[in-house]
Amino acid sequence: MFLVLMDKKMSKSYGNTVNIFLPDKQLRKVIMKIKTDEKGLEDVKNPESCTIFTLYALLASGDKIEEMKQSYLGGNYGYGHAKQALFELIVEKFSAERKLYNDLMEDKDLLDQKLAVGAKKARKIAQVTLQRVRAVIGY
Repeated sequence: MFLVLMDKKMSKSYGNTVNIFLPDKQLRKVIMKIKTDEKGLEDVKNPESCTIFTLYALLASGDKIEEMKQSYLGGNYGYGHAKQALFELIVEKFSAERKLYNDLMEDKDLLDQKLAVGAKKARKIAQVTLQRVRAVIGY
């Protein structure tokens, strides 16, 4: 799963994604590299035009979103604070998924088992769909 950063070009190859399954240290590094404007710590910031706030708002509760918004508008809140909050939110919100991912990556046999089960389910659904398509086109 990736969070895509808003940019003119939308592609993983442009490096404008946040892979939530990265190890904590690498994930934090990616988040800390998100580009922001040049406003200083004491300056009031516009949450509506900030990529960090936009990503945070996609994941956070209404109360947390409002709290960060007020911090932006109140000044004395830097982008570093917002980036750290985004990092902590991602780690917390996706902790179960990140654990499962890491468990599967460490146990390739279990991963193969899960993939085989999924392939069996997909094959069953695909066969029904193919039969319907063939009936429609007279094949």
